[in-house]
Amino acid sequence: MPHLPAPPAELVSFLEGLADPHILLDDRYRILAANGAYRRQFGAAGGAEGSVVGRTCHAVSHHASVPCDQAGESCPLAQARASGQCERVLHVHHTAQGEEYVQIELIPVAGAEGTTGFFVEKMVPLPVAAQPVPSAQGLIGRSPAFQKMLGLVARVAPSRAAVLLLGESGTGKELVAHAVHQGSLRARRALVPVDCSSMPEALFESELFGHEKGAFTGAAQARPGLVDAADGGTLFLDEVGDIPLPLQVKLLRLLETGTYRRVGSTELRHADLRVVSATHRNLQHMVAAGHFREDLYYRLSTFPIHLPPLRERQGDTALLARALLERVAPPPRALQLSGAALALLEAQPYPGNVRELRNLLERTALLCDGDSIGAEHVQQALACGLPPLAGAVGEGAGEPRASAALAGSSRQRRLLDDEALQKALAAHQGSRAALAQQLGISERSLYRRLKNLGA
Repeated sequence: MPHLPAPPAELVSFLEGLADPHILLDDRYRILAANGAYRRQFGAAGGAEGSVVGRTCHAVSHHASVPCDQAGESCPLAQARASGQCERVLHVHHTAQGEEYVQIELIPVAGAEGTTGFFVEKMVPLPVAAQPVPSAQGLIGRSPAFQKMLGLVARVAPSRAAVLLLGESGTGKELVAHAVHQGSLRARRALVPVDCSSMPEALFESELFGHEKGAFTGAAQARPGLVDAADGGTLFLDEVGDIPLPLQVKLLRLLETGTYRRVGSTELRHADLRVVSATHRNLQHMVAAGHFREDLYYRLSTFPIHLPPLRERQGDTALLARALLERVAPPPRALQLSGAALALLEAQPYPGNVRELRNLLERTALLCDGDSIGAEHVQQALACGLPPLAGAVGEGAGEPRASAALAGSSRQRRLLDDEALQKALAAHQGSRAALAQQLGISERSLYRRLKNLGA
């Protein structure tokens, strides 16, 4: 083992008493000391400190031979060395339970002469149900776009800030809302979803705030609303852009003051709740068109989070496909995806995002009689699917819907198609004619694409 600088005994003793995993590093990424929590999570059997001390942090956590910033990831030590301040990142680490998302907080420690000689790194599991590998539940992904979104969720979840989830239909906004709630201090109380697009305007107010007996025809008894049910927890306003304009001011009052009145009552009630809202609409366009209150928009969007569409999550289609296939074709069937089938799945633009991928996999599973899904099954499922939506315009908002947004990303789709074609070519063992048939294109088109790729 190369010579290691002696760490301050007081600092080592302090770290040992902390409940979360902590290590002390030098500026060459070497672990000088590790507390018991770190040794139990990342060390060898028995938690011996000698199993990690002297090794580099990237070798222990990532099983990598080079630092994170040389492997395409953000390196908190390099960032802290440059900034002289605490740095936070989200990483995928190898733990005793397999690969997991871990929040990293790295603090430079000034030496006696004012120079940074040591770094203290703290690691805590992500407080939301997210996995970098296929899982039975929760959020799944490890693409840079997914990790960026997940890092924002981890930052805002423990706070009281209102969160606005923005994204196309089918990107998983309700799952992210559950993740925000799960990572908050309100996780033991209820998460109450409100489907703003399904409630008639005449009933919206009474459903949200409740009503008193005799407040309107048919109100035979007093009834609490969804706000009452969410007291102490989280109110999730799904498709918040569909809230009727006359009721938006009453929702604003609830957000601003925490007070509301039931329909037919003059009594002012109080609710302690956190609001998470979601929409696929462009609320800024709706504000400009006079269809959404500007003050409500700013109150809801304290912390906006953009959910990336599936076409921007390079590499996540394979992870999602395997996890979704277990749900649409659960054991004992246990279907497997061939390499050519997976390549064809990854080549699709998915205007319906994860929801469309799930539907496609369910059709594919029904069309497959064996235990392995081939490209021909995927092609058959694609052929019997619905025709693509043709650029419908969002009502009142005046902006194109998610399917029309695909028109501006043709170059990106071409790159994805080229990558998928190379994967399909590598996985295919038969003739080019058979490959063309599997991919659903003519032989002439296939030869032209291969020529352009130099394959």
